[in-house]
Amino acid sequence: MGETLISIIPDMERKIVDEFVKKAVELDHPLLEKTVKPVRLVEIGRDAKGNGVPVSSESIEEMPGKLLRKGDSICMDFGDHHVGYVTLKLNSAGSPQDAPAFLRLKFAEIASEILDDSSTYQGWISKGWIQEEFIHIDVLPCELKLPRRYAFRYLEVLAIDTSQKFQVVVEDAGLTAVSSVSMEDVKPLEGLPEDLQKIDRASLKTLQDCMQHVFEDGPKRDRRLWIGDLRLQAKANYVTFKNYDLVKRCMYLFAGLTRGDGKIGACLFTEPVMQVDDTFLWDYSLFFVSILHDYYQETKDLEIVKELWPAAYTQIKLALDDMKDGVLDTSENPMIAFIDWKEGLDRQAAAQGVWIYCLRHGKVLAQLAGDTAALDELDGLLKDAVEKAVSRFWDEEQGFFVSGAKCQVSWSSQAWMVLADIFDQEKSRELMLHLLDVKPAMGVMTPYAYHHVIEALLHVGEKDKALELMRTYWGGMIDLGADTFWEAFDPADPLASPYGNMQVNSFCHAWSCTPAWLLREYF
Repeated sequence: MGETLISIIPDMERKIVDEFVKKAVELDHPLLEKTVKPVRLVEIGRDAKGNGVPVSSESIEEMPGKLLRKGDSICMDFGDHHVGYVTLKLNSAGSPQDAPAFLRLKFAEIASEILDDSSTYQGWISKGWIQEEFIHIDVLPCELKLPRRYAFRYLEVLAIDTSQKFQVVVEDAGLTAVSSVSMEDVKPLEGLPEDLQKIDRASLKTLQDCMQHVFEDGPKRDRRLWIGDLRLQAKANYVTFKNYDLVKRCMYLFAGLTRGDGKIGACLFTEPVMQVDDTFLWDYSLFFVSILHDYYQETKDLEIVKELWPAAYTQIKLALDDMKDGVLDTSENPMIAFIDWKEGLDRQAAAQGVWIYCLRHGKVLAQLAGDTAALDELDGLLKDAVEKAVSRFWDEEQGFFVSGAKCQVSWSSQAWMVLADIFDQEKSRELMLHLLDVKPAMGVMTPYAYHHVIEALLHVGEKDKALELMRTYWGGMIDLGADTFWEAFDPADPLASPYGNMQVNSFCHAWSCTPAWLLREYF
């Protein structure tokens, strides 16, 4: 804790943030556990489009009869995506074991991962995230309890080598699945078409598997508390699992583990110690304001608003340090705001939308907290921000908000300006319909950004258009066999990755869980 705060913080403020962390610790609860067994053995192959799919299957009862010699493998299907800890019961067959059994265990969230060759990975983030283990077993039989936590549906056991005299047998396998919530606590939506029910179910499973001791962004990768994901997870949680303690815990962690300059970091680590990461994203820092606002709207907990309002207000004041002439300065760091992973995206206009969106929420909080001085300041900032949004970014001739020196037209810029209520609802509606008609080339890459496009459509009353996009986008992942929704998805290029290689993509990712909220909130 002490390492995250530098000595300039007054003792009183240090005492307050230490108290926030203490409260977060008290709000941690034991995870729910559920025993899960594999349901069948499968062989994974490729379909006509090159996607990995089960091409044949056998009863799981056949598994103890599979004798694994050098080069042989079996692949277990656990029937759904799960997060947890695996135990294998292994034995030998044939002559007495005269050498270690050398095994590779490969865990896969989607079937295609079973076919991936990790030796070819050349992405720009660590291949340590690839869920693959190489294990020597000196003595069989044994019960192998794997210490790591995995996120997967499929588990392949490959005998890299045995000897010519014995074979490996997987007699049994089990998973202790963990989460802070249970799917049984949420009633599935009724009265919706089957495709939307499937989307809702996968959204709920995505959220469940990301709800651990904190709201993780992805249980495969990064296993961290990211504030941009938290904002969307919390909204989905309010209409489904209703685990309010987990949201409070995460808010206290962000308020208590700030950077030395007082800014809230983009994400936090909870192990081996609780500490803020050195990654900073301008929009993510501001979203603390909206998370607190949304929590109050759901719970009417005025006490926590008064308690955390100073931390939220601080993010607004510090955001001004990165602005120039009333807009975010992206000249030195084009990705100081996240918005989306889309390559080539100019983020300045969308960031202005985020700024206004959070200022509006900040005004509500200031009024609730009785902070009249802050309310007056926020009112002035909001008026200036809206004026700048129109004068700096609106192009009347094109009918779009443009961004940056090259006046880029992007989907994200329009979505965030609509969510910020720059124009009245009818003009905003015309803008979103114009967007769908023109379809600017600078689209979106992630469910995170796609959510904001769909939410903007719903914000202006275009429910049919929003449903159409939901079916195309989230339904596209369902069509590819998704049990949970992915970190990144481009329907035109399903193999796309922001990291240079799809092997490290997360296929259960928090920011993609929002159809569960959108369907309940608007339909």
